[in-house]
Amino acid sequence: MTRALPTIVHLDADAFFVSCELALRPDLRGQKTAVGGRERGIISSASYEARAAGVYTPMPTKLALRVCPDLILLPHTSGLYGKKSREMFDRCEALTPIVQRNSIDEGYLDLAMCGFKTAAEIEARVRALQQRIWDELQIPTSFGIAANKLVAAIASKARKPRGFTVVPPGQEAEFLAPLPIGVLPGIGRKTEERLKAAGLQLVRDVLALTERQLEDTFGNFADEVRRMARGEDDRVVHVDHEDAKSYSQQETFGEDIWDFATIERIAKRMIDDLMPSIRADGKRARTLTVKVRYPGMEDSSSGRSLSESSDLEAPFYPLVAPLLKAAWTKRRPLRLVSVRFSGIEEPAAQLEMFGQTDEKKRRLAAVLDKLNTGKNPTVKRGHQLGGERG
Repeated sequence: MTRALPTIVHLDADAFFVSCELALRPDLRGQKTAVGGRERGIISSASYEARAAGVYTPMPTKLALRVCPDLILLPHTSGLYGKKSREMFDRCEALTPIVQRNSIDEGYLDLAMCGFKTAAEIEARVRALQQRIWDELQIPTSFGIAANKLVAAIASKARKPRGFTVVPPGQEAEFLAPLPIGVLPGIGRKTEERLKAAGLQLVRDVLALTERQLEDTFGNFADEVRRMARGEDDRVVHVDHEDAKSYSQQETFGEDIWDFATIERIAKRMIDDLMPSIRADGKRARTLTVKVRYPGMEDSSSGRSLSESSDLEAPFYPLVAPLLKAAWTKRRPLRLVSVRFSGIEEPAAQLEMFGQTDEKKRRLAAVLDKLNTGKNPTVKRGHQLGGERG
């Protein structure tokens, strides 16, 4: 009988946006650093040293500086995070072609078809990948290896930063049992507090409930919560070749966010991160879609198309606010926001009377792309001056 192998891998970059900045400023490693806007801004990524001092995302920057007076605040570098993300996942695809890019800083790998014979061989190859990402990109990462996506994702967060956790097949429930109930997907901070007040603190406490108690506590989600507590998950790793069809980026917030202006700035900065990739690929986009996610994992989205495709940021900026309003219909805080460019096209020959004007803007954008991927990027757009992300 062939022994089952843990072939699902979850990669989760550590403090990704700060790590990208520290790759440009290695002299700051080990210090209390964060990415954020100094005026009217929020902390959008904090080093683990800063977190230990009480800094979290999305804490207002002014509060963060009071909590941690020696915090080193770094500005958001346009285009850097998307570039580092692509480079990181390119190295994952050198190990297996079955890679699911969940967001800019995390994703899944499926090693089932790679021909590995033992769990030790899988562990060795994934450790080598982790080391390669650090050696070549200076991005620290954490990995979880298990028999399914749910357990692999939880395992990758178990020993951050630079964590590495393997859960052997058959030991999923045993691994999850002593963990806080909040590790289960869909259980946010407020729900976790409510469950703890009801005596449910650990994952094992879920499995101790009777059928009636489980239904009274979780309602229609009772069966799903029970399956998660057992470590059961049959989802497959989806390979979506986004580069040919769409370009997307999302951010999950450490704390749910109410402020519309903050979300709008974050969405615009995603446009700033994605558009250089579209230009580099020689493509143009026609459609922008904004998606929001509420704390209960419910998604809502809205999209709009330009009359003509473009590879410039400016035509898409005015769409952000109306799309966000159309998607954010419930007056509840948001857990996540994402933007996606689709309707990707090859540029046609420019014959319009004003074609030269756009071509000048395009050449300027190409210059800015180069400046903003250097070691000392300094060119900023207006919405990058407050509430920096990363």
